[in-house]
Amino acid sequence: MELDLDDLQRRMDGAMEALRHEFASLRTGRASASMVEPIMVEAYGQPTPINQVGTINVPEPRMVTVTVWDKSLMGKVEKAIRESGLGINPVIDGMTIRLPIPELNEERRIQLTKVAGQRAEDARVAIRNVRRDGMDQLKKLKASGMSEDDHKVWSAEVQTLTDAAIARIDAALASKQEEIMQV
Repeated sequence: MELDLDDLQRRMDGAMEALRHEFASLRTGRASASMVEPIMVEAYGQPTPINQVGTINVPEPRMVTVTVWDKSLMGKVEKAIRESGLGINPVIDGMTIRLPIPELNEERRIQLTKVAGQRAEDARVAIRNVRRDGMDQLKKLKASGMSEDDHKVWSAEVQTLTDAAIARIDAALASKQEEIMQV
């Protein structure tokens, strides 16, 4: 009768990885291909990730380019970028859409740090849900005959995993907020 700590750790790592992906899509004032990856384009009658309709490049620190493979999708890709909420004005140049990344003003930086904080809180909630699942498993094991001492030891292990995951989220948030606030 044991709790699968590896499964809990894997699920907590998954929440952390999702947070890293979310943070990568947040604008920081410099160009990154990951900032446009979450954009979905209405292509061929269904939502398609932008990286499946064109090639994304970062030719210079303040520019992202999307080279669209199918000319008939140019308008749809441009529209998807405009409506994505990134605050970037796409410029069509032949088969390439250029996305100049403007400097972030102080107000926008503060707003982005709040968004980062919300995403970090969502990750903390996911971690706490994994912890709750682990504790529920422990309750079932205790009901089926686990000793009180073993229950306390395993509970402490689950809490240690949770504390470590929350600390990693807090560190990632602090790093991202510092990156956003850099001028």
